[in-house]
Amino acid sequence: MSALQPQPIITTLEEYEALPEDTRAEVFDGQIYYMASPSQDHQTILTELLVSIRNHIRKKGGGCQVFPAPFDVKLSTELLTIVQPDIMIVCDKDKLDGKRCNGAPDFIIEIVSPGNPSDDYIRKLYYYKNAGVREYWIVDPRRKTVTVNYFEGNMLNVQYSFDSTIKVNIYDDLYINFSDIAGLLNI
Repeated sequence: MSALQPQPIITTLEEYEALPEDTRAEVFDGQIYYMASPSQDHQTILTELLVSIRNHIRKKGGGCQVFPAPFDVKLSTELLTIVQPDIMIVCDKDKLDGKRCNGAPDFIIEIVSPGNPSDDYIRKLYYYKNAGVREYWIVDPRRKTVTVNYFEGNMLNVQYSFDSTIKVNIYDDLYINFSDIAGLLNI
């Protein structure tokens, strides 16, 4: 006779939406995961990247929109999967419903938190690639690296140091100079 196994708690969209507004949480295959508040370096990186990307999109008159966390992305309804990427670019406005992005954004940046690096390097890489995200960057302040995962055409998986200038592959002419950002950090 086998021992009883604990059953996973499956979170529904309604249960997720009923969480208090200041709750930082994501859901993978119906399992809810709570997130810690970001650090000062995390927020500095997020702000600098967000402003660079937003300024580029505005300057070029592009139709895409950039969003910082917390802004929900519902990757799956079947087994509820909702994430809050640190930064995302959405080019298909039909995916936006005023509350969230429904489906894969075109570009995502996650800034690694010290408490759960495998979340960004393994779990989210898997979900983002399978959901149809075109490009996914993992910015790791402790390692001072940026891992670029480009899932279209000749797929890329390249790691850069914080002294690099890195091309955003979904654009022909957007480059991010990480040495400018690194100079602002406490690490």
